[in-house]
Amino acid sequence: MISSILSAIHWNIKPEIFSIGSFELRYYTLCFLLAFITSYVLMLRIFKRENKPQELLDQLSIYIFVGTLLGARLGHCLFYEFDYYKDHPLEMILPYTYVNGKFTLTGFHGLASHGGALGILVGIFLFCRKTKTDFLWITDRLVIVIPLAGAFVRLGNFFNSEIIGLPSGLPWAVVFERVDAIPRHPAQLYEAIAYVLIFIVLWNIYRRKPLLKPGFIFGLFLILLFGARFGLEFFKENQEAFEDSMKFNMGQLLSLPFIAVGIFLLARPYKTAGRQK
Repeated sequence: MISSILSAIHWNIKPEIFSIGSFELRYYTLCFLLAFITSYVLMLRIFKRENKPQELLDQLSIYIFVGTLLGARLGHCLFYEFDYYKDHPLEMILPYTYVNGKFTLTGFHGLASHGGALGILVGIFLFCRKTKTDFLWITDRLVIVIPLAGAFVRLGNFFNSEIIGLPSGLPWAVVFERVDAIPRHPAQLYEAIAYVLIFIVLWNIYRRKPLLKPGFIFGLFLILLFGARFGLEFFKENQEAFEDSMKFNMGQLLSLPFIAVGIFLLARPYKTAGRQK
């Protein structure tokens, strides 16, 4: 045990890049912003390739940004800490706590990727209804860049020393010193690498096979990303205590409906491939 601790990678980076008074800039925040900036740049390339106006992408970006934040936040509060937030509903959407007659700025500590995915889908639906854009046309292109954005977010989790892995004796095990002294799987990095690989697969499929049936890339994305999420959960510590008594944790259970929708989209018959609007 001692030799494995000595050979492990020790990680003790502070999550804050700097702080001024109650304001602080975290690596996680920076990674989150990089996720949106990178996604926007890549989506702009896609829109230009298909002769779509940048103004349309700008509108879409607003819906996605708001949908991601609200969905991820509400997803965490409802799926993982409902017992607390049912009695503190304002703290779901406002970045403060109210204790002993004082408001304290805390930021949003707790975002759930499955909630973010649902928020994105709701945002796309509202965007498509307003702009009369085809839902599957948007999703088939947006999901190409989402895995890369997800990789940035998981890198932010790594800087935060959160969503840690189970104990491990592997040479690349990491001791998250801000948590404990146990060498663990760097589960955040496993997930980030998986997401980058999924991005590469989807990007190449899009570039080489432009006439796939609507929903194909979207369906493949759901299977690959949430399938990876389901498998990689076996390397992670449970996020909440109530999951310890479950055969499959909350992240795995929430992944199953997405995988099922992906299988449906790939299997459904479609006579006229390549339709756009």
